[in-house]
Amino acid sequence: MPDLHQLNHAIIEFYEKLSSWEHSVVKEIGVSLSQVHTIELLGIHGAMRMKELAEKMAITTGTLTVQVDKMVAAELVRRRPHESDRRSILVELTPKGEVMYQQHDALHHQLTVDLCANLDGDEQRLLLRCLSKMNHEF
Repeated sequence: MPDLHQLNHAIIEFYEKLSSWEHSVVKEIGVSLSQVHTIELLGIHGAMRMKELAEKMAITTGTLTVQVDKMVAAELVRRRPHESDRRSILVELTPKGEVMYQQHDALHHQLTVDLCANLDGDEQRLLLRCLSKMNHEF
């Protein structure tokens, strides 16, 4: 069994490198990291209620409202009334936001290709299993 201290340090090192990569990519496109995370969530899940989106991002609805206001002004997202709940507002990507999502997702895909280039199929399947289990814990 591996030393948990070594595993801890390896996870932290990977997180720091991934975070640094993400910050550098986001800096190039001129939006904040939280805005890119919003775009990613909406790109993956589609239109969402403000409350649901805030929960997924682990922020308050007030914080999200300020962020969405900026993103609406930048034409990345739009608000629209919920079809069946008149009190709810949905946030969804605009065509410009969808393009940004597709471009950012392609960067993530290329990073995954690069990171897995030296892993064989069994190692890739094991990595996926481990990451899935770890993600389940959150």
